[in-house]
Formats: sequence, structure tokens, C-alpha cells
Amino acid sequence: MLVGINTADDAGVYLLNSDVALIQTVDFFTPIVDDPYVYGQIAAANALSDVYAMGGRPLTALNIICYPTACGDLETMEKILLGGADKVGEAGALLVGGHSVEDREPKYGLSVTGIVHPSRLVTNRGAREGDFLLLTKRLGTGVISTALKAELAPPAVLEIACREMAALNRGAAEAMQEAGVSACTDITGFGLLGHALELARASQVHLTIYAKRLPLIPQVEDLAASGLIPAGAYTNRDWAAPYVEFAAEVPGVLQDLLYDPQTSGGLLIAVAPDRLDALCAAMEKHAVASWVLVGRATSGRAGTISVEYQ
Repeated sequence: MLVGINTADDAGVYLLNSDVALIQTVDFFTPIVDDPYVYGQIAAANALSDVYAMGGRPLTALNIICYPTACGDLETMEKILLGGADKVGEAGALLVGGHSVEDREPKYGLSVTGIVHPSRLVTNRGAREGDFLLLTKRLGTGVISTALKAELAPPAVLEIACREMAALNRGAAEAMQEAGVSACTDITGFGLLGHALELARASQVHLTIYAKRLPLIPQVEDLAASGLIPAGAYTNRDWAAPYVEFAAEVPGVLQDLLYDPQTSGGLLIAVAPDRLDALCAAMEKHAVASWVLVGRATSGRAGTISVEYQ
């Protein structure tokens, strides 16, 4: 076992032989958008992301679906599964089966198996003081999902959020493998600060996050300021707050967005200063839509985070 549960990493990794390590992960959740096909795409991209965060390549996937088949609306279930299947195909993996159960509330996701060369494995425990932190997707999907439930999400903003959530982290994973990086984790339900804290703990480093540089989905600050904060953001804050220190200048709305639970978020990548240019060039080469330098591993108490307003 190369990676287990000890460091709260994104997937388990088992050494098969000197050239191949097996990556295994599973993720599924209730609908966060109304379109069943888009929901299937997002859920699949979210599950596949764990393999990419480890620097791996997904090989096979199994559907996991809970659905109220007694209601007779099997066309909606078909669209969910089709969205997932298309996303698995886009990742170059094979959908090899799955399992379904009767449930009053729909749930969908994947169990994914991938591979990586053991020497190319990327974990959340390799960051070192001086490393830069790059984030590869914009934040705010939790707030937008909450706005959607309240029927307050602007259609154009929702479209942007869905497109970002459905986007694979494949290009970013290929870029970090090409450039060589120190550590990585993907940003999902614990929010940027929650997952960054897991990386800080696993790597035994202190992280500084630059709040002004956070990449945000358009209008998400206004939505958050109006009170559309998901319950998960408060849960994340309760868990992480003892280990996070905000500069007095950091606006409350940015603090909320740092705790905002993401769905199928980007990769948070730690890279040594002498590899930063190579990583940015590789991001360009692999057509990664966006990446932003959002922080650095700095001197300070290991396993904690400072958020500065810069």
C-alpha cells in the first residue's frame, strides 16, 4: 500500500509491480443541477478527478446509481447514465458496469480504477517550504448550487459553473506530470481551505493563501454577499478554523468562498520555484482553461494556514 487513509489523500494507491501502481477511488452525490445529463457529466468528472490528483490515468469505471425507479421516470435515469458514460469516454477510460439500488432521492457517481508509474505518483504529502501553489479552476460552485435551489442563480452564471464542474482535470494532471511537481490535491467538498489544510498537515508545512488572487466564477461574490452560503461552508469553517488565521483586511465574503464546498473543483498543485515556469508552460501546452498562483508554502507552524489580503 503506497497511499492509504493516513494522510487523507484523494485515492488509495497499491503497488502492483515496479512499473505499475493501482489507483482506486469512489465518489457519488445527489443532483446539484436540474439537467440530468449535465448532472451525470459533473458527477463523473468529480470522481475521475481523484485519479488525476494522484498524477494517474483512469482505466475503468463502474457506475453507482441510486434512483426511484418506482416513479417510472427511467428516461431521466438514462440521461444521467449517458452523461457519465460520455465523460468516462472523454477521459479515455472504459465503463465496465455498475450497480443500482432503489432510493427515493437520486444519487450518482463512479468507482474509478487508474494507474500511475510508482516513481510518478503525486500525493498530498510532498510540499516543501518555498513551493508555489497553483489552482486550476475557479471557486464558487457551492454558492451557485445554493442559488439554484433558491431559484436565484443567473442562467449565464449557472452555465459557466456547469461547464467548469463538467471539465476534466486531465490536462492539468498531464501538465504536472510533464513539469514535475511536489504535491497535489483536488478541491471538492471541504473547500479550498479544507483541502489545503489536509495538504499542509500531510506535508508538515505552513501555507499562505493570497485572498486577492482567488479565481472566482463571475457574480459569485454578489451571490455570497446576499447570504447564499451552503451549509457545508459552515461545517468546513467549524472544522478548519482553529488552524486558519485570516489577515484583518480579508473581506468576510472571501472568507466564506474559501470555505465554500466545491463540486468537481480544480487541482491545487504545489510546485518548486525552479519548476514553476515549466508547469505554466505545460498548462499552456495541455490547454488548461485557467490556472492561478494562489499561495505558497512559507515559514510558520506546520499544518496551519495564513490567509493574506494580497
